[in-house]
Parts: sequence; structure tokens; C-alpha cells
Amino acid sequence: MWDYAEKVKEHFLNPRNVGEVENPDGVGEVGSLACGDALKLTFKLDDEGKIEDVKFQTFGCASAIASSSALTELIKGKTLEEAESITNRDIADFLGGLPDEKMHCSVMGKEALEAAIENYRTGETVTHEMEGDVVCTCFGITDHEIEEVVRDNNLETVEQVTNYCKAGGGCGGCTGEIEKIIQRVRGEKKESGEQKPKRPKNLTNIQKIQLIQEIINEQVRPSLKADGGDLDLIDVVGDDVIVAFRGMCANCKMAELTLTDVVQAKLREYVSEDINVYEKK
Repeated sequence: MWDYAEKVKEHFLNPRNVGEVENPDGVGEVGSLACGDALKLTFKLDDEGKIEDVKFQTFGCASAIASSSALTELIKGKTLEEAESITNRDIADFLGGLPDEKMHCSVMGKEALEAAIENYRTGETVTHEMEGDVVCTCFGITDHEIEEVVRDNNLETVEQVTNYCKAGGGCGGCTGEIEKIIQRVRGEKKESGEQKPKRPKNLTNIQKIQLIQEIINEQVRPSLKADGGDLDLIDVVGDDVIVAFRGMCANCKMAELTLTDVVQAKLREYVSEDINVYEKK
């Protein structure tokens, strides 16, 4: 049985913005009933070009319904340019995380949003179709779609790709091709000079604390606040960082995952790979 965050269950049991907008400005349809997941997103803009109303209809699992509901909450009131910056990771983070095997539901939401915006700009109501050659014939996933999820989510394994877009999750005959795509995308990133930020050396303790606070403020806090939570830095003792969750994060069952996969990961990336983060209860 999947271990769902409380917010996932809440949006599954009480989904927001269900239905179809009357006379919509944009319509996006992705997935198919044959594959087990399908989503139709419709939106209408106000006089200022902001998304005034948005609704969804989806066929799928609890994660698909919750992700669709979260997407509508995230984009309502935003301009199309602002909505375009939302990633599938933002949808998952808004929900307090999704099981790895269900990340493809957040990707489906992102694709539906892209299709709806494309529909608005082209003026044609079309079913969204990904470009490229079909790699996974079981689920109709193209090489372009696989490249996008690998690039956007920094994926490294075929199993991760399957979790994010289902490719390779059927007969498995395409796993070799998926592996080649992963290597190609990661090779392109390496050649482009994309590197992890350099961690500063020889920091005084005060400088380390200031940098840790800066990373929390800029890299961690915004996503937590989007979910109604927050985080305070309590103390720094050598490489041990003590923090306290606030708001929704304080009672979230995914707090431990957030602590290691978000807070600790960011501080190790930008401050020191020796940092360990602990929560003050």
C-alpha cells in the first residue's frame, strides 16, 4: 500500500476545482484511458491576463486526482508566464511529496498545463501529443518526453524514468533505449558545463551560519511556505544543523523526508557535504 502524505489524501478526498470551465480560453488533454491515466484541464483568463478560473477532469489513481487538484490551486491567479514556470516537482512539493512510483501523475499535470497554454496561444482545441519517436510502445511515451523528465528531474536510472512517466513499465522491451537516452541527456549536461555550485571553503562559524540561513531562506523556505509550512534554524554545532518545522510541516508525516531530501540535500549542495540536519521536536 502506498504511503501518502496527508495533503495528498486531503486533495484526493476533497479535490478542488473539479469539472470543466464554460467557454474556456485554454484546453489541455493528456494521457489516455487505455493507459490508466487521463487528464483534461480547462482555464479562463481575466481582463488582466491572469487565470481566473481553472477546472480539471481526470481518470486515474488517488495521486492523479490529488496532483490535478494541486495544479489548479497552484496556477489560479497567475499569468500564463508565471504558470509556465511551474514544474512537476512543484506539484509534488505542494502535496508534501508523492511516492516515487506515482511521480508520473505530477508530470501528467505539467503536460496538461503545457497543452492548455499551447491551445490558448494557437487558438485550436487539440489533444496534446508529445513530439518525437515512440520509445515505450506499451504506454506511447516518446523519446522527447523521456528526455524532458530526465532533464527536469535529474533522473539517473530506468526505474526513476518509469516512476516519472511510465516508460519501461510495461513489457520492458524499451529499457535499453531508455538507458541510452539517460546517458545522452546526462552527457549533454556535462558537456554544457552544468556543474554543481562550488562550496565555499574555510568558512568561519559565523560565515557558515549566515550561509546556512541564506540557503534556507532562498532555497528551502519558499517551497515549504507554498504548502503552508515553514522552517526555523535553531542552532549549528560543527557540521550538525538543528532546525524546527513550523505550520503544516510540523505535523506532516513526510517531514523526515523533507528534512533529508530537501533541507539536508540543499545544505550539502551549497554549504558542505559533511552537514547533517536534525529536527528539534
